Amino acid sequence: MIAKKPRKYIPENFEIKWESLEPLFTELKDRQINSVDALEQWLRDRSELEAALEEDFAWRYIRMTCDTASEELLQKFQYFATEIEPKIAPYSNELNKKLVASAYTEQLDQEKYFIYLRGVKKALELFQEENIPILTEIQVEQQKYQSITGSMSVHLDDKEFTLEQAAVRLKDTDRSKRQQAWETITARRLQDTDQLNSLFNQLRELRHQVALNAGFENFRDYMFQALGRFDYTPQDCYAFHEAIQHAIVPILHQQAEKRKQALGLDHLEPWDMDVDVSGKSALKPFKDGSELIEKSIRCFSNIGPYLGERLQIMKENGLFDVESRKGKAPGGYNYPLAETGAPFIFMNSANTFRDLTTMVHEGGHAVHTFLTADLELNDFKHCPSEVAELASMSMELISMDNWDVYFDNEEDLKRAKRDQLFDVLKTLPWVAVVDQFQHWIYTNPTHTNEERTQAWLQIFESFGASFANWSTHKEAEANLWQKQLHIFEVPFYYIEYGMAQLGAIAVWKNYKENPEKGLQQYIDALKLGYTKTIKEIYETAGIKFDFSAGYVKELAEFVKNEIEKLG
Repeated sequence: MIAKKPRKYIPENFEIKWESLEPLFTELKDRQINSVDALEQWLRDRSELEAALEEDFAWRYIRMTCDTASEELLQKFQYFATEIEPKIAPYSNELNKKLVASAYTEQLDQEKYFIYLRGVKKALELFQEENIPILTEIQVEQQKYQSITGSMSVHLDDKEFTLEQAAVRLKDTDRSKRQQAWETITARRLQDTDQLNSLFNQLRELRHQVALNAGFENFRDYMFQALGRFDYTPQDCYAFHEAIQHAIVPILHQQAEKRKQALGLDHLEPWDMDVDVSGKSALKPFKDGSELIEKSIRCFSNIGPYLGERLQIMKENGLFDVESRKGKAPGGYNYPLAETGAPFIFMNSANTFRDLTTMVHEGGHAVHTFLTADLELNDFKHCPSEVAELASMSMELISMDNWDVYFDNEEDLKRAKRDQLFDVLKTLPWVAVVDQFQHWIYTNPTHTNEERTQAWLQIFESFGASFANWSTHKEAEANLWQKQLHIFEVPFYYIEYGMAQLGAIAVWKNYKENPEKGLQQYIDALKLGYTKTIKEIYETAGIKFDFSAGYVKELAEFVKNEIEKLG
């Protein structure tokens, strides 16, 4: 069993409420700092307080997403968002000022603290008192997305299913059943189109106001600073989109033609994109959530004992909720518990192959959480998404050599690997579409619903429109963006998936060439947390932080060749 790290600054049985917190923030603000050692102790005390707050917030979020129908759990989450976070923000800004103004800050180990201090200075630049209530409102409003989507269910054959469970039928070899499932799921999603448009319009306006208050022309430019994107620009993102358009989309067009021929169809409908072209039934790598966890522990143990032990620890401490059910928020995540040093994995398993890849993806995040748990300051663990997603996406590929724990049949194992590698390529255009769409949204902040729809369609179709025929499903195509949680809840957190996917391919390439060295480089990179630049972390992993057209083409060809080897 695991427990929270012993506290040295705040009481062990400390109750998280503002009346208890304010004296601690006041003490930190007013404390005299007379030496570099005293400054480092101050940093450690501040870190301990912030870690306790992060873990408390984590559990409120986890419990709320596990049961979106509970008004009590929602209120507990909203209490933190509305009564605690807004009051912390001004104090955090004052503490940042105190740190930057200290005569001893320049005497800190500049290599050790460079990334941290750079982030503090950026936070000071962006802080605006008038944004505190707006950011609080955004926090509350964006959770409505989960309430809306978490309540969605459909009836098929007189049984009720969550959308994740119903989507399993999109792999059915009976085309009429696939079509029925797709049309039923789509009709249910479209019932809430107006509600989701209204919610998003409100979020867009609030976010734009935050940007204006902070002195930016638009929310896109604000978010590039707020996300700490020190290593690339919006123009680099556009170049990345173009590279994907030229290097990846043609390969996927070829694969779509092969799919059409294998299925004996004149054209591919949206419900034809997930079924196995071999004519065999959908892969079944496990029978239920419990078996998924057990098999994943074995898979990770076979890669390296340390990795399997981390998942075993999580299982023994009840840090999984993997089954899909009504009232549960959609999607999946790995949520680090800052004091405990372990994470919680949340997902919506419907006993499909996709659930396997979700588990190893979130398992990669989990390993990352454990590897950074003992870093000295809480902020050292706050990795940028380009690094966090490298951990998870690399694990999807590294783990493939041990997928025999999920599949007894050699042909099923090959099918699974082929599917995974196709998914790797398919991920990249969707990432480019979602990212480019958000660039358009926030640089055109006064757009109408109709203009947004046209922008979405133009971008989506320029990247192949998922290689299906949408001519008789225009309403569904126009509202596909509403499926993407990130657009509502974590704006601009998406291009990182594409960058990390390229990095993951390179990590996997190294691992295939030398498993022991490749795995060690991967682990060494993750151990750094965010104490080095993104480029340095990628270099530690033995790869490049590069998304030029040439590099994208090189890695795409590698994946294509690996697919061909599988037959």
